[in-house]
Order: sequence, then structure tokens, then C-alpha cells
Amino acid sequence: VEKKEIPMYYFGITQYAEQLLTDLDQLDGWPEQVRTMQKNWIGKSRGMEVVFAGNQHHAGLTVFTTRPDTLMGVTYVAISAEHPLAEFALVGKPELANFIHECKSGGVSEAELATQEKKGVFSGLYVTHPLTNESIPVWIANYVLMNYGTGAVMAVPSHDERDFEFATKYDLAKKLVICPAEMLDGYNGLLDSDVKDQFILEQLALDGKASYTDYGILINSGKYDGMNFEQVFAALETELTSRELGQVKTNYRLRDWGISRQRYWGCPIPIIHCEHCGDVLVPEADLPVRLPEDLIPDGSGNPLNKDLRFTACRCPECGADARRETDTMDTFVDSSWYFLRYTCPDSHAAMLDERVKYWAPVDQYVGGIEHAILHLLYARFFYKALRDLGLVTGDEPFKNLLAQGMVLAETFYRQNPNGSKDWFSPMDVEVVKDGKGNILKSIYKGDGREVQYGGIEKMSKSKNNGIDPDEIIAKYGADTARLFVMFASPPEQTLDWSDTGIEGSNRFIRRVWRMVFEHKQYGLVSKYTSGELTPEQKKLRTQLHQTIAKVTNDIGVRKQFNTAIAAIMELLNAYSKVAFTGEHGRALSQELLEAVIMLLSPITPHVCEVLWAELRPGSELLAEEWVKVDPLALEVDEVEMVIQVNGKLRGKIMVAKALTKDQIEAMAKLNPNVQKFIEGQAIKKMIVVPNKLINIVV
Repeated sequence: VEKKEIPMYYFGITQYAEQLLTDLDQLDGWPEQVRTMQKNWIGKSRGMEVVFAGNQHHAGLTVFTTRPDTLMGVTYVAISAEHPLAEFALVGKPELANFIHECKSGGVSEAELATQEKKGVFSGLYVTHPLTNESIPVWIANYVLMNYGTGAVMAVPSHDERDFEFATKYDLAKKLVICPAEMLDGYNGLLDSDVKDQFILEQLALDGKASYTDYGILINSGKYDGMNFEQVFAALETELTSRELGQVKTNYRLRDWGISRQRYWGCPIPIIHCEHCGDVLVPEADLPVRLPEDLIPDGSGNPLNKDLRFTACRCPECGADARRETDTMDTFVDSSWYFLRYTCPDSHAAMLDERVKYWAPVDQYVGGIEHAILHLLYARFFYKALRDLGLVTGDEPFKNLLAQGMVLAETFYRQNPNGSKDWFSPMDVEVVKDGKGNILKSIYKGDGREVQYGGIEKMSKSKNNGIDPDEIIAKYGADTARLFVMFASPPEQTLDWSDTGIEGSNRFIRRVWRMVFEHKQYGLVSKYTSGELTPEQKKLRTQLHQTIAKVTNDIGVRKQFNTAIAAIMELLNAYSKVAFTGEHGRALSQELLEAVIMLLSPITPHVCEVLWAELRPGSELLAEEWVKVDPLALEVDEVEMVIQVNGKLRGKIMVAKALTKDQIEAMAKLNPNVQKFIEGQAIKKMIVVPNKLINIVV
């Protein structure tokens, strides 16, 4: 791979860098992890641009640094192989050409540059230090990025690990100019400068640090000695600005979005190239530019270049023969605003119409963590640009974001003689497991021969461990698949696909079905509103409305569907243990089942719609208001309290809320199981946490 300069089209996302950063604070409904990832990607840094002057041969260069406090420690300047000064140095020095070519053939990502071996070559050029007027050598280095800052860095080996590594390799000078405040206090007045530096370096080495990269107090810096970071920043800002050798600057890691792609699919770029007029915009009346639909790629480049029907056109300005741009846009362009088009898909006059202002922004967006940076950042940029064009209102496209985890499944394979592997779908493999669920043997159903178990991995085509949802739906129904996915794990965590989990979800749905029809066979009644209930029924109604509150919060606010489903299951377990005799008991059964169907409906909508029609003939579930909590049902006369002996659970009791501390302690000591552990023991003290627990210390 060789890095080359090629013409490309860009979207100016950097013009929105500050908005994209500060508006993250508005996104309370987004995961903190995603907001942090975007913040780091935008990468705002405040520092200084510092001029290192040249001489009669060249104009010098400018560097950007976030650590101007280390300026007095600069011993060389490193520039990118693409820097103009590197090109200048190359003239008459063919020995530099090989290294520059090597740099241009290396990795292009920041991760690759950070981990690759640090290499460099002396350019033969010098620049002048802005404070000391010393001549500073200019090195061409493979670790300097041309597209960040100015493509040049001031190197301070004593205070930067990367610079230290480079300086050590090429035997370049190191100058200590920052010292930990606590270390400096111990040496002041005791040692001369050279001995002090050596002493400090030895102490840092004992701490496992080759260079001191933290903030501290300046030393060996002339009039700046004794200053901290903030003090020297202010002093240098004044001095360098007054001498036109520097200025305070804010930089962003974010780069403009290169959208050019040399391929057939993607939005056409509406540019026409004319020999006389240059690059000309396609007139708005001729938009959109449409791709030909009958091209067949032949594997040798962009097929649009070979289609004269597409490329040949007239210049909109002079009418001469011209050529249409054949690069197409990055497909992230499409995903940056598709959700807005849903509000007005039949609009032909414009990309968006007034309906979008009613519907946007999106209330709830769901997407994997892998989209945290590119897609979600581009969508935020697009929305702000559309806002500035008057097409949408507000600042952000998505109020709430749920970043769901990946789905994992078992993998099975056979090893080929050449080392490659053939992967088999879990649905085509029969497994034998031991009592703990460990796989003892796995057999491919196609030929009855054994296959190897490859562990649980992310569902993918390469491992052939994807599960066909159509087969699951055909066997169990869509609601079973939905219930399993929602119940198996919190939505933001990975989900292990499990056949037993699917079967368990199906059994639960069938159980709910049976409960509804068993209730119905005794006749439908109006749901409970008031009246005398047995103690067990009253306790169940309290649990019902606690469940309504929890599920409403878990689904609507916390987005923790698994805990919502678990609460419904607990409620139905309690329901199955209560007798519903009498008018009020039957009414409670009706109320509870109606509520359960409502609470389950976002998870299993199809079966719930059917069961609702059984419980409330003539009404539609989707037309009903969400079930509400009855505050009176939450008022309880008794609470369950846990009894511990020396911190270990030994029993539970129901306690009237009106009882005193002494009465509660007496009840706890009378519990039969507790008596086994306190008999013959001296009770030192009893701790009562109201409405929660009693701890007996013996």
C-alpha cells in the first residue's frame, strides 16, 4: 500500500466540531460510553502554535503543542514525510528519497503509527528555537501525522515517551525542564544544576519512568523556572504573541469527511467537469443525478467510467462537451438521514417536507456500539447541517439511544488437511450434553459424523452460526423469538443463543395462554375496583401494582426488558398460588390478567392481542391506554422482614407496620428456625432496620 495524494470530495464536518462536542451534554438519553467515544473522536485540545523560524534557505515551520511548558526542553523537531519542508530537504539529497518512500508505503492509521517502530532521518535542515535562538535539527520521522496539527512536532525527549524512544535510538540530546513539585522541594539549594538533573532522572528511573510526562514545576528554563503549567502558559502566550512567534490555538482530532468512493453504488456526486469552466455544479433543476440501472461490474474498476451514457454530458454554463463525475458518495451519507425520510417518503419536490418538523427528532434509536463513532457522529452532523438549511428543527437527531449487545451462538467445524475449516450451522448439528450442560459429542445431521465444538462466538456468515429466524418463527412463533431475545440478557450486553432458552420462552407463553382460558371458563367479570379481599388476595394485588410500576419503568425509562419480564413471571408464580373465590376474588383475577397482557404486549404483541380479545371481547389492545398503578394498592399494613443471626439469613416474618421495635424483636426470637440458632446463646444485641431486616448478634 502506498499513500498518494488523490483528489477527493469532502463534507466540512470540522466546521461543526465544537457543536458536535458541546451538544453531547444534551444527550442524557445516550449511554455514557457512546458519548465518551464521540468526545474522544472529536478530540478537542487547547494548546499553542509555535513558530520555529527558518533561514535564508527556507521559511521554517510551525508546530502545535498542548504542552508549551516543555518548550525549553525541545532538542529536535520532527516532521511528516509529506511535510513541505521534507519535500524541500529532498532536493539534491537522493539519500532521503528511500526513507520518504518507505514512510509513504507504511500504515496510514493512528493505531499503526503508534505501534510501529519509530524511524527517522536527519533532513540536513535547522530551525531556530523561538526562546533561546538555538539551532534545532529537523528530522523526518515516520510517527508524525501530516493530517493532525501542522504535520510537525517539537520533540521533548525528557517529557514524551515517543520522543524519548526516538532520541535514544538516534543518540539525540535530552533536556530535563519539568520536575515533580515534591521532588524539586527536596533538592533545591543542595545540588548544582547538572547533578540535580541526574539525581532527578535516576529517581524517575527508579519509579520505572524513562521520561517524566506529567505536569510539574519548570527547571532549566531560565526566567520561567519555578512556574507551573498555568503560569508558564500565560507567560508564553504574552511573549510569543507579542513577537509574532506563536498564538493560542484549539485543535480537533476530527477530520473532514472524505466522501469520494470509486464504485458504482452510492449517491452520485453532482459535479460536471468542463475543460473551459472547471468543476461545475449540476443545476438544481437537473437533480437528482440518477445512476444507470443496467451496469454490470467487470471487476476492473468503477464501471461508471466506461459508460458514456452516464459520463457524457453538456456543461451547464457554456454548453460545451463535458464529463460527469463518476465518484459516488460514501454509503454513510445514506444512513445519515434515512430516518428523516420515513416521515415523508412520498415527497418528490424536496428531500424533506414540513412533516419532518412534526415527527423529528427520533424518540428512541437502537443501534450497536460499533456505530458509536462513524454512523452516529455523521447523523448528528447531517442533522445540524439540515437544521441550518431550515429543513429540520432542534439540534440533535436522536433523543434516546439504546446500544444493544451482539448475539452469540455455538460454533461447529471440521478441520481440513490443508488447515482450513468447514463450519456447520448449529441448527444442523445434534449435540449430546452432560448434566452440567457441557457438550460431550456433536454430530452433523447430514452424514452422522462427528464435528468439533468451536465455542460460542458472535453470529457471523464466516462461522455459519447464524440462526434462521424463519425456522424459529415457523416452529415456535414470532412472539417466542421476541420473548427469548428480550429476556435472555440486558439489551446492552451480549446474548447467548440457546435452544433451551427458546423452549422455555415458548412454555411461558403457553402458560399465560392457559391461565387466561382457565379464568375465562368460569366467566368474565369486570376488573377489581374495590371490595373485601382475603389477606392472600390483598398481598397479591399489592404485588400486581408494584409490578406495574416496575415494568413501566423498566420498559419506558431503564430499557431493561429482561427485568421487566422477570417481574411478570414472579407475579404469575404468585398468582398461581392464590384462590380466587368470591366476587371480589374473580374481579382481582380479571384485573391481574388484563394487566399482565398489557405489560407483555410490547414484548409479545401477537399473542397478547388475541388474549386481550378473550378477556375483553369487542375491544382492541392497541387502542387501550397503558395500565396505571393504583396508589391505594401499594399501601400495605404488613411487610416481610428478613431475620439474620450473626449476619446469616435464618428466617422471614410478616410484620405489621404499626408494631414497635420491641414487638418486632420479640416476634423474631419466636421464629422456629431462628430459635435453633439462638438457643443456649447469649444475645449481645439486636439490630432492626425498619421494614427490611432484623439482625440478631449472639
